[in-house]
Amino acid sequence: MVKLRKYYRFSTLFITAFSVFLLVSCGGNKYYNSKIEGKQIAITEQAGEVAAIDNFIKPYREHIDKELDSVLAYAPETLDKSKGEWQTTIGNLMADMTVEMVNPIFVSRENKNIDICLLNHGGIRAVLPKGDVTIRTAYEIMPFDNSVVIVELKGTEIREMANYILKEKKPHPLNGLKIVADKKTLAVKSLTVNEKPLEDSKTYYVVTSDYLSSGGDNMNFFKKSEKLYDMNYKLRHLIIDYFKKVDTIPVISSKRIILE
Repeated sequence: MVKLRKYYRFSTLFITAFSVFLLVSCGGNKYYNSKIEGKQIAITEQAGEVAAIDNFIKPYREHIDKELDSVLAYAPETLDKSKGEWQTTIGNLMADMTVEMVNPIFVSRENKNIDICLLNHGGIRAVLPKGDVTIRTAYEIMPFDNSVVIVELKGTEIREMANYILKEKKPHPLNGLKIVADKKTLAVKSLTVNEKPLEDSKTYYVVTSDYLSSGGDNMNFFKKSEKLYDMNYKLRHLIIDYFKKVDTIPVISSKRIILE
């Protein structure tokens, strides 16, 4: 150990002295870079894996895979966001589970109930396949770190929401709000919130994501909210908790938007 320390000190002194020598000896000359050359080297599988690194990572990867593939529930059929014009089974599930999981928290914190849930169709990134439902399923459906928030909106802003949904013509996940519209003009005929007629001056509590609450996907009506409640709850975690709660995933085909 003593010899190594002496060798280390000697090496350090030698390198330092040599560096000073180079700086002094080159002090009188100026060098300029006139040309830079390079070439692209593709990274391919031909290079192979470094066994030591792979062996180090392997147990962690296996542990993560085991966790992600833990079975939480069962889906009797595939839920696909592409199958449905105004609502889809996976969209209905997303909206309904959000209310089911978040409303008890909102009641306990604020002594208030959620009236409506609105999420975005584009936020659902994968199908929920028939068969075993796992933690990996939740990550595939919701890969984003969006959080759950609740915003206060007046009835007039709920009308804006309904007009937005009809104009978009996308099956955005919706719960609590029932829209009846003209099948030709898409003009709103009636709006009900939990089976009661919408009141323009009434305050409604809408659960959504932090992304949408700031006007994401052009949902600018959310920005008119005067108060926002942060639930400190990731949407993905909500999905996982719901999967753990139920044994079989329900297939929800109820209509939230009706054209007549």
